[in-house]
Amino acid sequence: MMRRTSLRAALLGLALTWPAIGLAQGSGPVPSAGDADWRRTVASVLGKPGADMPGGIYRVALPRTDLGVTLDTLRLRPGFALGSWLAFHEHGAEVMAMGDLVLLEGEVAPVMRRLAEGGVEVTALHNHLLRAQPETMYLHVSGRGDAAHLATALRKALDETATPLQGAAGPAGEDRIEGLDTSAFARALGREGRAAGGVYAVSVPRAEAIREHGEEVPPGMGLGTAINLQSAGNGRGAITGDFVLTAAEVVPVQRALVENGIEVTAIHNHMLGEEPRLFFMHFWAVNDPERLGRGLRAALDRTNSKRAER
Repeated sequence: MMRRTSLRAALLGLALTWPAIGLAQGSGPVPSAGDADWRRTVASVLGKPGADMPGGIYRVALPRTDLGVTLDTLRLRPGFALGSWLAFHEHGAEVMAMGDLVLLEGEVAPVMRRLAEGGVEVTALHNHLLRAQPETMYLHVSGRGDAAHLATALRKALDETATPLQGAAGPAGEDRIEGLDTSAFARALGREGRAAGGVYAVSVPRAEAIREHGEEVPPGMGLGTAINLQSAGNGRGAITGDFVLTAAEVVPVQRALVENGIEVTAIHNHMLGEEPRLFFMHFWAVNDPERLGRGLRAALDRTNSKRAER
């Protein structure tokens, strides 16, 4: 991550050349990170409301509902594997921002250019899936500074894409997914999730604290193992997501997934400078929900994850 002084200088340049939307509309001074209203500022500048999450995180969901992506003939739901997001967390008088942007190949270069102009770092660029059509790339971002300036830089990058900026803070909740036994999946996995937008999502935080440059980073900033399940028809489910792993866990988890018929689709970093060093392993499979849950449980058992609440 750039030195704080250089980041502030870059953000000051942003303030002079890219005024926040609120200022452009004559709404008065834009609150800083130390202001109680910085969340409202982020929502106003991005053009999309976020949601408060545990650990003081303000997370903005940006699903690519504009894309019709298929994998092995299965149409992927936006919240299943096409969910861009940005998360913000207050640190004193500044805000930390992290996120993951789902991009088409033609959007990558313009987005990276805008982020560089705005002083926001790109920490990773890679695939999450294999065989998806159209192919999607995943670009991870990190920044720190004034909330309005960070949000402005990120909005400039989003404007280089067709990412929809309308809608509610998150997908509508559902008690169950039609034609899919999520209860059997949860029992086999040993973890409860939440159904929303046709996707059953499970988040598993790590047991140890993760720090970047000496400061603890909450799990909601993208540091929890993410497991998503959607219907694949005929009672079957499709799974994707990523395991958050230390170096010593990579090979055991990879083997557990493969032994249980789950395809490993990518292994890479998302961050820079975190302690302990983390690797992110993405996966894909279509099968009976209970069998999928058992396979994922075998892999989770090889990680230092927090115990499930009883």
